[in-house]
Amino acid sequence: MNIGDVAEASGLSAKTIRYYEDIGLIRPGRGENGYRRFSDTDLHKLSFLSRSRSLGFSIDDCRALLALYEDRERASADVRAVAQQNLARVEAKIAELEGLKATLSDLIGKCHGDTRPDCPILADLAAAPQS
Repeated sequence: MNIGDVAEASGLSAKTIRYYEDIGLIRPGRGENGYRRFSDTDLHKLSFLSRSRSLGFSIDDCRALLALYEDRERASADVRAVAQQNLARVEAKIAELEGLKATLSDLIGKCHGDTRPDCPILADLAAAPQS
């Protein structure tokens, strides 16, 4: 398969696939003409990476998960640990976003949204950062 074929089948862009190759996550073969030739195994890895990234795993996590996937002697506890670390990052991000939501909701509630020039939203954005 060429890069267009695996891009379509995996749901990843060709640019992302080339990046994954550059950082060593995949290693497709090369034809005599120098073009990448992807195997079914490469496609499977790309699909694995696509799903992993969609769940918020970092590139380093993906590297670790691929290594664990390929290691038939792995302990599932190792896989679980990677997933738990990712969940902790997701929960922290959710808390951060909820804080942003509360702040924006408060600012929007303070803004009259009329024809007057005074605006609490702009006043808050212009305020000096708090330490």
